[in-house]
Amino acid sequence: MTVYDYDWEFLEDGRTIEPISIGVVASDGREYYAVNALLASRFKGWSLRRRIRKNQWLMENVISHLPQPHGDWRLHMPKSWLFNYHDPAVKPMSRIAAEVKAFILGTDPDELPDVELWANYGAYDHVCLAQMWGRMIDLPEGVPMFTSDIQQEARRQGLSWKDLPKQESGEHNALADARHNQVVRLWLASRREAS
Repeated sequence: MTVYDYDWEFLEDGRTIEPISIGVVASDGREYYAVNALLASRFKGWSLRRRIRKNQWLMENVISHLPQPHGDWRLHMPKSWLFNYHDPAVKPMSRIAAEVKAFILGTDPDELPDVELWANYGAYDHVCLAQMWGRMIDLPEGVPMFTSDIQQEARRQGLSWKDLPKQESGEHNALADARHNQVVRLWLASRREAS
């Protein structure tokens, strides 16, 4: 079985969930990271960027972790940009969906792997994941229709948030959060096995 710990950063307003970035870490050591190119779209992304700019929490905690310009590019990047829109991690959602599918399921459609998904407070993460392909029933065959939740497993073991291993750095960077999810999931599994 291959276990995938993942995290989405997103904008949510109580009615919609707009994906910003995704990080996925596989139990075999592979990693995946991407940023939604819609944020960089000149026309379609305008209202989404405006909504993000009005969200102080996202601006302070998430946007700073998106690909930033480096070298001379820092001098030439328009001030209106939220992050480096030319970074290779910035991709259209259709491409992210195809790459995540290949990352999770492999490239042989006749050999579906045994897959388990994990996230921390993962309800909205699973919605973002599923909506890459449309409705829940449109999930690619082999991608689970649910995500196991780290917080649920912690509660099952009688633990609270403060009892779990703390993230050292990069909180709200989707890939750093996915890596930390893996650390916490493995820690919880070792506790479960020891009892």
